[in-house]
This record gives sequence, C-alpha cells and structure tokens, in this order.
Amino acid sequence: MTTQPETVYAPDESGELPSYPFGRKKCPFSLAEEYQDFSDDRLRKVDFNGTPATLVTGYNNVRSVLGDPRMSVRGIDDASRGDAGEAAVPGFFVAMDPPEHDDLRRVLAREFTPRRMKAMRENVERIANELIDEMLTSTEPVDLVESLALPLPSLVICELLGVPYDKHDFFQEQTRAVLASGSTPEDIAAAIGAVMGYLGELVTIKMTEPGDDLLSLLTKHIESGAVSVPDVVGMASLLLMAGHETTANMIGLGTFALLEHPDQLAALREDPSLMPQAIEELLRHLDIISNLPRMATEDIEIEGQTVPAGSLVMVSTEAGNRDPAVFEDPDRFDIHRDASRHLTFGHGIHTCLGAPLARLELDVVFTTLLERIPTLRLAVPADQVQIKGDARIRGAHSVPVTWDRA
Repeated sequence: MTTQPETVYAPDESGELPSYPFGRKKCPFSLAEEYQDFSDDRLRKVDFNGTPATLVTGYNNVRSVLGDPRMSVRGIDDASRGDAGEAAVPGFFVAMDPPEHDDLRRVLAREFTPRRMKAMRENVERIANELIDEMLTSTEPVDLVESLALPLPSLVICELLGVPYDKHDFFQEQTRAVLASGSTPEDIAAAIGAVMGYLGELVTIKMTEPGDDLLSLLTKHIESGAVSVPDVVGMASLLLMAGHETTANMIGLGTFALLEHPDQLAALREDPSLMPQAIEELLRHLDIISNLPRMATEDIEIEGQTVPAGSLVMVSTEAGNRDPAVFEDPDRFDIHRDASRHLTFGHGIHTCLGAPLARLELDVVFTTLLERIPTLRLAVPADQVQIKGDARIRGAHSVPVTWDRA
C-alpha cells in the first residue's frame, strides 16, 4: 500500500480545493502566498478549471514529470491551447503527443534553427534602435510596454514568418483574447480561428509566390507531403501568437525587475558581459508562464504517492525555479548566479522551440536599452506599475519610464 504524504492544502470551509494557478497579487517578483514549504517535494491537491489535480512543485519532480513519456498533453481542458482536450488544433504541436508531435516539431525545427535565429540579430538590433529612437523623441514619460515591449517581438516574428506588419494590431488583439483571464472558450476559439483564417490565405499565396521567410520555407514541406496546409497554418498561428506575447511580457516585466533591483542593474552596467547570466536569472526569477498541465496515461509514483492513470497533474515550474535545494537563496534576484538550469522553457520533448529567439530578443533589447538610455528609471512609484497578476502569461500592463533629458 502506498503511504499518502501529509496534505499541505486542505479544502476550505466549503470543501473546495484551492484554485490553481495561483496569482501573484502582492509582488510580481515573489511566489504567490499559497505556496507553502514546497522544498520537501510533497504533493498538493488543487483545482484546475473545475478538475481536481495533483500539484508538483519540487525541482527534481518537475523535471521528472515533464520528461516522463507516460505524461500526456492530451485530455486537458484548457481552451488557451485551442481545444477542450479532444482533438488538437492542426499544427498546434504543443498540445500533441508523439508521434504527431515529433513529426510536426521535426519539420519546424529544420527551418526554425538556432543558426537562423543568430542570423536575425542584425534585424533585431535595427528594430530595437528604431523603437528607442522614437521613445527618445518624447519629452514626457513613456510606457515601455506600448513603445518597446509589445512592438519589438511583433515586428520580429512578423518579419521571420513573412507576415505583413500592418496586421500586428490584429494579431495582438486576438492573442489578448486567447490569454485574457476572463475569456470564454468561445472567445478563445473565435480568436484562434480568426488568426488561422488570415494565415490560411497567406499560406495559399506563398505556395505560389514564396519569399525568403519561414512561412515560405514551411510550404515546401507541404509539397513533399510531410505536412498539410492546416498543419502549416496551425504552426504559424502558434508561433505568431506565442512568439510575441511571451517575449513582450518578459521585456516589460524584466525591465521593471532590473529597475527595482538597482544593485543588480549597476553591476550589469559596470560589466555588460554579465548580460547572458542576467537573462537566465530573469527567466528563472520571473517565470511568466509558471505552470504546465499533464495527464497521467499510467499509474505513476511521485514522492511515494501513486498518481492514478487518467489523473491531471499540474507542474509548477515557478516553484521548481525557487527550490532552495537547487538555487541558493532562491527568492533573491542575483545576476551573478548560474541560473541556466531553470525550468522556464520547460523540459523534455515539449521544451520551448523558440527559446533561442527569445534569448536573442532579450539580449538585444536589454543591452541596447541600457546603452542608449543609461538614466532610465520608473516614472511612477513601483506599486503603481500595473501587473497582470492573474493572466495566463504574467507580465505588466504598463511600465511608465523616464530618463534625464539634455
């Protein structure tokens, strides 16, 4: 008989389990108060969208679950992935298990290579400088989110895919509908459908009039029979929506974090070679996605407790990233630490394919911003910065900034 660990989260007076994910309501740089003593790797019981789930928090257990082939991404009622747990949206390989996942990811990985991402640095630098040029024309405080964090990754992903940038407002609007905490499944389905409808027309055009862009390269795999038109449309939709929203939130929240840790910012200004380490620490410390759902396809034992087949498991990467057994003094933001083992991009076969592009954009943005506006600072008290505490992807609604003008 399996020994059940002590229950850390008990149902409240109404008999209900705590609702998960937990929001960071008080401080965007700290774990939610609902996390308690997770360093012992004990499991918790929570509620995810009305479904009881086992919450996994310890670093080693998080890695183990994410790397376990018996853990599926199917059968999960999460409308933000484009389905309610039944058939996955064509091309949305993040919501697919092998072999379908592997087949699609392999095709995309052939074109979405680290080498191709590295070759984009010059374009990303150009975009960053143009946006900062525009910021510097202002005589008043500016919102870093609207002026830099949102447009830069939108411009980059549109240029990469070969999508006209004049559609970026449309894509941002639809992505917000997908990720907003108050969106209904119908709202989300309509938003994803609108994006896929537009990209379906664009893919058809690029099949006969290809360019030097990722979308055109993917259409060649349609001709070979490796993927279908809906597959390419779905992959492009996923890249477009996820590729700009995640990085935009990291730019905004990451800049806020640097400005709120002046000692770390000063060290980074003094030694710019620390930037790669600083980015990994920002990724660990902020972890804007913070949790990943999985479904057990077989009985699985975690920390002496059997998780039955068909059970939902919520994997807390944000808690894993704060495990003191792996990261000393984990609540401290320290750009000198080696945070490269963080779990923010996931682990296993579903590790984020866009991680090299995200790192490139963050490197370029933070480096260029600090070089060109050395006196950058918040234009409002920190507690007035509007945070997306309960959003599916954590970030800041706005980050008002100012600087010394000549």
